[in-house]
Amino acid sequence: MGENMSSVPRNLPATRVATRKRLGGPGVSPVTVRWPALARGPATERESYVRRRTHVAPLLTAALLLMAACGGGGGGGAAGPAAPAGPPQRGGEVTVLENASFAGGWPTGLDPATNTTGGANIAQMSAIYGGLFRLQAADDGTGAEVVPHQAESYELLDGGTTVRITIREGLRFTDGTPFDAEAVAFNFRRAVDSPCTCSPTWPLAENGITTDGPRTVVLTFTRPFAAVINAFPATNVNWIASPTALEQMGEDQFALEPVGAGPFTVVSNQLSSELVLERNPEYFKEGLPYLDRLTFQSIGGDQPAYQALLAGQAQAYEGLNTTPLLEQAQEGGRISVTVQPPTSPYVVQLNTGRAPFDDQRAREAIYHATDFGAIAQGLFRGRYPVSQSFTGPGGLFHQETVEGYPAHDPARAQALVTELGGLTVTLGTLKGYVAEQVMTALQTQWQEAGITVQIESYELSTLIGEFNSGEWDSMLQTAGAWDPAAGVGVGFRFSSDSPFTGVKDPQLDTLLDTAEATLDPAERERLYDEAGRYISDHAYAPFGLAFAPANLATEGVYGPGLTTKIPPIVVNTGVLWDEVWRAPQ
Repeated sequence: MGENMSSVPRNLPATRVATRKRLGGPGVSPVTVRWPALARGPATERESYVRRRTHVAPLLTAALLLMAACGGGGGGGAAGPAAPAGPPQRGGEVTVLENASFAGGWPTGLDPATNTTGGANIAQMSAIYGGLFRLQAADDGTGAEVVPHQAESYELLDGGTTVRITIREGLRFTDGTPFDAEAVAFNFRRAVDSPCTCSPTWPLAENGITTDGPRTVVLTFTRPFAAVINAFPATNVNWIASPTALEQMGEDQFALEPVGAGPFTVVSNQLSSELVLERNPEYFKEGLPYLDRLTFQSIGGDQPAYQALLAGQAQAYEGLNTTPLLEQAQEGGRISVTVQPPTSPYVVQLNTGRAPFDDQRAREAIYHATDFGAIAQGLFRGRYPVSQSFTGPGGLFHQETVEGYPAHDPARAQALVTELGGLTVTLGTLKGYVAEQVMTALQTQWQEAGITVQIESYELSTLIGEFNSGEWDSMLQTAGAWDPAAGVGVGFRFSSDSPFTGVKDPQLDTLLDTAEATLDPAERERLYDEAGRYISDHAYAPFGLAFAPANLATEGVYGPGLTTKIPPIVVNTGVLWDEVWRAPQ
């Protein structure tokens, strides 16, 4: 593709443009996790954190995260240019492409409390706001853990019903105002009432968000919530906005010109089109970020993104999922390709609140008609592992198989369809190569079992509307996160109080609530195993490919999560943008 980036097709047009203005259980011992203060001086390599050993530490550490070790080869880790020969260099610019149907759309702006697509916009939000916590891993994806970033430490008290988060000393927003406990508490209160799917599902007690001194925020829950810290990087409470700038601008303008304390500040913002950022000279990590300028550019899919990288019109692309292009990029040798460890298996959600899936026989017919193993081999040559539950090999508490899981049995599916007097369903999914390929294959399999199937592909905003309407039959979605209780985790798809569930089952709710409340990791794993069997026994939703997208970078561009492996927080990996760098041209 030889044209300029300005002519790259985009699915979501810009509607407004902003240009930056500079604004003048009782008796339980506490669990404390602290990180040393960051050393001052040039950050020529990633800081390493050594965590104190406590009885909760295993909860925050993922074992055996490397996808290849779990049978999900994904074509290898990185392909193309060699690893950097020397230390990171400061300076330069990088343009990152984002698919308009997901991360490339931010139609309501970038205020954490009003951005309705914030779960898709983790890249932009993290670049502007940084984050109280972040998920990091070794370069091969192993040893992943959530660590304090703008937070200095945290404590779990009272059996997990109280959380104390201490903020690093001396932090300031880019408008010069203090990044303190009051600012964080203010953001927390806005975030929990947010319309975003990334709003936290905290079991807050009355007046459950308070402060204790200038640097400590206290959360009080009605029940233990062991996964609270692991959930931070996937929710909007992680991104702290300047209350002063918000008050001065008003919400509408702030959504266009957000002010945070992250590694970059906003130069201009064309909604769902282009976000231009520049280095924050007052960023709390001295020597970072490496880049002078970082631009996020929306683009209409994998093919134009790949061509733009080859043409030198951009330097990175997040979330490639078109398998032929992935193989082409790996074989071409001109672009680094990093396939991330999968954390979120596909699932066929069945709406049990309305016909036909209020009848378990109809749900069982879908299970018996579905052969994800054949899809994995036939369409993707075994590139992606198949899971029978809501975890992937890149995340915590992974289980590949579930005892008693209904087997592929087309004859049994046909018998159930006959018993029902026929079965007609609509199957929908989010637009994207892998999802649409899988959906079409499912349509063929189900039709062979006598099921009449209509398929639909949706943009993200339309998909959200379909779920909120409740008038849907079945949806091919992802279910799960690095921690099952975080982000688009199991509760997001199966808890009765979620707008994105097809199940209303108090017994399953109790299982999931108990699992996320449990401090002991072995007991959490047992409970999640039990929940996986419960979902299977009731034929609530068949699971499938544990898919994870790939990140692409041109020669000379490097960074954690971009050219190394970090398990995806939700769908895309959380790239550590302050550490992305570009070799001198």
